[in-house]
Amino acid sequence: MATTDIFMPALSSTMTEGKIVEWLKQPGDKVARGESVLVVESDKADMDVESFQDGYLAAVLMPAGSTAPVGETIGLIVETEAEIADAQAKVPSAPAAAPASAPAPVPTPAAVQTPAPTPAPAPVAAPAPSAPVVNDGRIVASPRAKKLASQIGVDLATVRGSGPHGRIQAEDVEQASGQPISVPRVAEGTAPAASSAGAAAAAAAPSAPAGNSFGRPGETVAFNTLQGAVNKNMEASLAVPCFRVGYTITTEKLDALYKQVKPKGVTMTALLAKAVAVTLARHPQVNAATTAAGMAYPADVNVAVAVAMEDGGLITPVLRNADRTDLYEMSRQWGDLVKRSRSKQLQPEEYSTGTFTLSNLGMFGVDRFDAILPPGTGAILAVAASRPTVVANKDGSIAVKRQMQVNLTADHRVIYGADGAAFLKDLADLIENRPESLAL
Repeated sequence: MATTDIFMPALSSTMTEGKIVEWLKQPGDKVARGESVLVVESDKADMDVESFQDGYLAAVLMPAGSTAPVGETIGLIVETEAEIADAQAKVPSAPAAAPASAPAPVPTPAAVQTPAPTPAPAPVAAPAPSAPVVNDGRIVASPRAKKLASQIGVDLATVRGSGPHGRIQAEDVEQASGQPISVPRVAEGTAPAASSAGAAAAAAAPSAPAGNSFGRPGETVAFNTLQGAVNKNMEASLAVPCFRVGYTITTEKLDALYKQVKPKGVTMTALLAKAVAVTLARHPQVNAATTAAGMAYPADVNVAVAVAMEDGGLITPVLRNADRTDLYEMSRQWGDLVKRSRSKQLQPEEYSTGTFTLSNLGMFGVDRFDAILPPGTGAILAVAASRPTVVANKDGSIAVKRQMQVNLTADHRVIYGADGAAFLKDLADLIENRPESLAL
């Protein structure tokens, strides 16, 4: 009898365990090579796990909702239908079936583990909306979409799915019902420089975003997988010797530029990320990070932007090669990253390859704050609110100008105070005097 184990896959370099969100196939079901068998939740993303061979799912060793370390066997696949009973008989307490769903966001494709437990998930472009996919009479929808449809009374059979392979997502249910649902607090430049970037910082927000699944007074709620990953990162950051330096930047010219390019689809997030990236290209020391071998200087400038997730925790979608990417293209990329981060569809390389992080609490009206340094990077910039301020001009006259406070948190092992100060000075000069160059 030829039996192949399904291992818990390693969906990212930092993943040590995963949670089974949903078994898409039940024991006895036929599976084809490349067909999705289950959905696994890693630390920051949900992914479909595909079969590497044709055969039959013989046994589910761990039901939906279970957590297993990377490399542990969670299911069995056999070559022929006649081998199913023999495989099940050799597995103690193997459940005959697993729940079809669990409350979790929509997945994206990855790979089932054969003996080697480290697959390389490939990005999959979302297809155009299609009719609901039905397997053995069951409509394929994300657990979150099913839950939302049940709450607001939408028949999933009438919803067209826009997810991978036509899977129905929560956004599809929202569109079908005409009722808005809560999403991560991600500002898209609806106010001057204050509300440009992602809503969350590496430091905690002063209040929980509306619509989050937080506990009621008197309850104790366990950390979800994403929150647990964030907690580990924050604890690791405490071991890094950091220093902080701030700067006041006048944003009037940047605000004026934003008004010009906003009708063309440019967000303030893209403007700030572009300004930071262009400045970083001139200050490679601030883009560097500490490694076991010494100071690593990345070949690219990849700006990560902190985004608060509606179910708790945060994620940092990455704008790759931001210093060399056209501003308008960067805005399109950011819109796509935000959309897919809402349903946890980002691939690991889209949230774990940042060389510098941008965090903004300005949308909450925060005057200033310090962000916590994400592990593996050298610096993070905290952007506060831009607001009218009474200032003294060089000639001694008084004027009212829009200004914002930015604070840099840096790893002192690789970045010194003079490096941070020089970076902020050049960033301020670009924003205050030459912001139009960002659109060239």
